Amino acid sequence: MEVTVKTAQQLRLTEEEFELIKQKLERAPNFNELCAFSGMWSEHCSYKNSIKWLKTLPREGGRMLVKAGEENAGLMDIGDGYGVVFKIESHNHPSAIEPFQGAATGVGGIHRDIFTMGARPIAALNSLRFGNLDEEKTQHLLAGVVHGIGHYGNCFGVPTVGGEIYFEECYHTNPLVNAMSVGIVKVGKTVSATAEGKGNPVMYVGSATGKDGIGGASFASADINAESAQELPAVQVGDPFQEKKLLEACLEAIETGAVVGMQDMGAAGIICSTAEMSAKGGVGMRIDLDKVPTRQQNMKAWELLLSESQERMLLVVQKGREEEVNKVFEKWDLESAVIGEVTDDGLLSFYIDGNLEAQIPAQELVLGGGAPQYDREYHEPKYFDEISRFDSNKIGEPTDLKKVAEQLIGLPSIANKRWIAHQYDSMVGTANTFTNSPTDAAIVLHKETGKGLAITVDCNSRYVHADPYKGAMIAVAEAARNIVCSGGEPLGVTNCLNFGNPFDPEVYYQFVQAVKGMGEACKKFNTPVTGGNVSFYNQNPDGPVYPTPTIGMVGLVDDVSKKMTLDFKQEGDVIYLLGHSKNDIASSEYVHKIMGEKFSPAPYFDLEEEYELQQKIASLIKQELIQSAHDISEGGLFITLCESSFNRELGFDLQTNPSFRKDAYLFGEAQSRVVVSVKTEMMGVFEKSVKDFPFEKLGVVTNNTVKVNGETWNSIAYWKHLYDTAIERKLESSLASEGALSMI
Repeated sequence: MEVTVKTAQQLRLTEEEFELIKQKLERAPNFNELCAFSGMWSEHCSYKNSIKWLKTLPREGGRMLVKAGEENAGLMDIGDGYGVVFKIESHNHPSAIEPFQGAATGVGGIHRDIFTMGARPIAALNSLRFGNLDEEKTQHLLAGVVHGIGHYGNCFGVPTVGGEIYFEECYHTNPLVNAMSVGIVKVGKTVSATAEGKGNPVMYVGSATGKDGIGGASFASADINAESAQELPAVQVGDPFQEKKLLEACLEAIETGAVVGMQDMGAAGIICSTAEMSAKGGVGMRIDLDKVPTRQQNMKAWELLLSESQERMLLVVQKGREEEVNKVFEKWDLESAVIGEVTDDGLLSFYIDGNLEAQIPAQELVLGGGAPQYDREYHEPKYFDEISRFDSNKIGEPTDLKKVAEQLIGLPSIANKRWIAHQYDSMVGTANTFTNSPTDAAIVLHKETGKGLAITVDCNSRYVHADPYKGAMIAVAEAARNIVCSGGEPLGVTNCLNFGNPFDPEVYYQFVQAVKGMGEACKKFNTPVTGGNVSFYNQNPDGPVYPTPTIGMVGLVDDVSKKMTLDFKQEGDVIYLLGHSKNDIASSEYVHKIMGEKFSPAPYFDLEEEYELQQKIASLIKQELIQSAHDISEGGLFITLCESSFNRELGFDLQTNPSFRKDAYLFGEAQSRVVVSVKTEMMGVFEKSVKDFPFEKLGVVTNNTVKVNGETWNSIAYWKHLYDTAIERKLESSLASEGALSMI
């Protein structure tokens, strides 16, 4: 068929990009070639609107074993001959249209990024955002996404050990589903996503190819609108049992020593894996598409190139050892076929029945090669004017603080997420140390060394909306703080940058400032960015979602027996606050959800103070001077004290500081503060150790009673009931009839 500018635009390429393609090919592309460029030059694959700023992030240093972007996931040294492999990615648009499969295949895809490097996944986390939980649409999306994550992860056999979930109106149409995977590999045993060696065979392994997921990369690079449901075929369909077999087969094939390079067929399918492997190795490939195993007959070349059917890998193996590798996949009852060979001409040449269907220089398709790079216009959002007018002095302090606390602890973004967590298998593999001893970051035991991996995902997007630069710094700082409070040393970051349409100058301003803030914080904490992804176009007709730069961070706990937990240990222990109290209610759940203030600044944050706090906490843990450590985040001090009390059903007797508003003291979310508990006999040594650091004595741990300024606020069991059942009570009436609560 004749290819025109209109055809290119239908494939979400601009007129300028169509002309650029013609220049690169020195001719007009055919339809198959244009489809290939459409997939590879989509925002999802090429990062064309973000790569300029991503390059400013700290991408080397620390314990990194490969540079950021070199491989499918980050790789960092944890000592004793082992490395940790980790990455986070989004599956937002598919989850908005088909929440179960969208979330399930997001989990499957991120695990493949880990084991395609030769690492065995040992832990999964997720970061989720939905609209108002009172609305039927939100409940439908929540139920589907959680079921999808649980189904895939549970069947695949990797524990879901942590995560976060927020509910805000802006995510009503466009939820965010970010999935993170963490794996372990012996140093020197990794496999690169590189093709090399003229004549080496190219092998397709895994599930057969179908028409599901065609155009998924382009679909992920457009706004969600009323017609998006018509693009349902772009949503992939996953099979976790196939992926489990694929994992074992790939790791076994690697052990043969015959595998030269390997990459999963994720976004943009075969065209992506062939292009990226070839470009990285400076080679080309001849591929016979008619040799690709298929589930459907008579698939066209462009369908085979762009299908995003799940559980598939592309391997380059040593010539003459094809049968050796083939036997491994036969053993695991998986498709395996030689579909081509490596060439030295730099061209991707695709054939069907001997007819050349497409021929493109591999380098012209990929990020860092011929893919375009843009620098978009940006300027401050107009809503900043409303934020600047915020005056906390105009907000009257409530007379009934206990009532406010009761409302606060039941907010869905704060309350216990057990309805969600109970649908995930957190114990498969028996390495999760979290269950009976809660920590700020999830800690997973690496059995071969006895060390622990401290893992967390963090981002308060309301802070980022209020101040993208500061809010992104806070996201990094909170992730590091969670790891430090758990007894770990932060190692590195993977990020999932969720924003609206990059052509909107206000959205692009949010993106640029967030990347700058993230980079500044990562440098301070020596946590280089190992990789991740950018998800633009998280937008609906009412506007963009909050800017949400989700931070996935991994840390190292040298001795798991020395980890620090967040729970109070015994009655009589003294409770202290480390850090600066502030008259600050800005961007808190309290001021936003209880007081109804939509626009307020980001909470107080100072990067240097945060760094000093983390150094102090690490020192106190090392000296064994504290019994517990829990950082103050959503909900403020009162919620932190409750969460520290729940595990052992202890209580607390708190005296507020008269220098501050009581609502700010109890519910404000000023950053860089940690609550610790200390044995009575250790008070003197502890206070001597922190004499050069801001601290306050808050009160004492009680047997089960909660007291504030001498007034009894019920038992801890009362607060735990409110906290534990809030989400279930909201969902019960609407979901019980669908059987969704049967999995609790």
